[in-house]
Amino acid sequence: MTIATEVATEALPELDYARTVDRLLVHRDALGEVFLTDLQPLGDTRYAAAAQLPRSHAYYGDHLLRPGHHDPLLILEACRQATLAGAHRFFGVPADNKFILTHLGLRIERPELVFVGTSPFRLALHVRIGKRMEREGRVTGLDYEITLSGGGAVFGTASVGLRFKDPNGYLTLRLNNRDGMALPSSASYPAVTPGAPMAPHLVGRANPDNVVLLDGVVVGESAQALLRIPAKHASLFDHPQDHLPGMVIAEGARQLALFAALEVRGLSASKTLLTALDVRFTRFGELEDDTVLSAVVGGSGRTHHPAEAPVDYTLGGVLAAVEEDEQRPEDLRVGVEATQKGEALCTFVFTLTRMTA
Repeated sequence: MTIATEVATEALPELDYARTVDRLLVHRDALGEVFLTDLQPLGDTRYAAAAQLPRSHAYYGDHLLRPGHHDPLLILEACRQATLAGAHRFFGVPADNKFILTHLGLRIERPELVFVGTSPFRLALHVRIGKRMEREGRVTGLDYEITLSGGGAVFGTASVGLRFKDPNGYLTLRLNNRDGMALPSSASYPAVTPGAPMAPHLVGRANPDNVVLLDGVVVGESAQALLRIPAKHASLFDHPQDHLPGMVIAEGARQLALFAALEVRGLSASKTLLTALDVRFTRFGELEDDTVLSAVVGGSGRTHHPAEAPVDYTLGGVLAAVEEDEQRPEDLRVGVEATQKGEALCTFVFTLTRMTA
């Protein structure tokens, strides 16, 4: 979807950026990982949210692109936090429920509006519920469509899909996925994943602690690497997990897309911004299994998010296709698939844009 380049079509209420929301509302342990600052109801199917994006952050701020732009995955994390908090506050999802991520989408149509300036970035989100699932009067899932604004101007859109399980239902689901094997915990995961970490500059990073790829190779128009599980990473594993979080897989896929763009097309990470992302998660990623990431560099063009395509987070299957949108010569499309034991966990479609000064 191409958005209007003027001020948002519907005025949002005045939003508060003075303090962050309760960290438990966004499922975070560390206060420094909470970016959401406000929620305001707009009706039965809509609400507004605010987030402050920091100028500097050990993980989200560690990029080679100059001049600097706010990390698109940070913007997506703010959207994720807005959907988590909204589910609790506006749709009665209990605090003890487990949230399962089914899909993510992001479009940054005006990247010039999300550069890192001299003050923290005030992100405004207009959240609409595109699909609501219920069972016996209880909300079991929500699909969100989000309009992104900064400084009163719309710069992009996002989408997030969540499903909700009570503790017993979640445990049953996970044990069935694992053939009855007990759930692991990232808290006891080894600090070092076997393999050779990739050089930070090859994946758009300066700090090696933020590199999540091992043993990267390029063959023709494709690239492959293993995912390093950074179980002690303060941002990627803010709290113990029994599976691979979707945002960890997203980081690995983004890094492989940058590596492939550099090695296959010569597109430097210092001049490249992720401006579109689409992914649907079809299986849980397990902590004990090797995660193989495979990238294919494709043609130029942007993509639509297949918001209405069916998805089931417990079964594999055919992923929804994406369609090409308006093409720009500075855009490069890269597909990345994540697999374990030969089974697909998810497939990403990225658009990387060559930025000019």
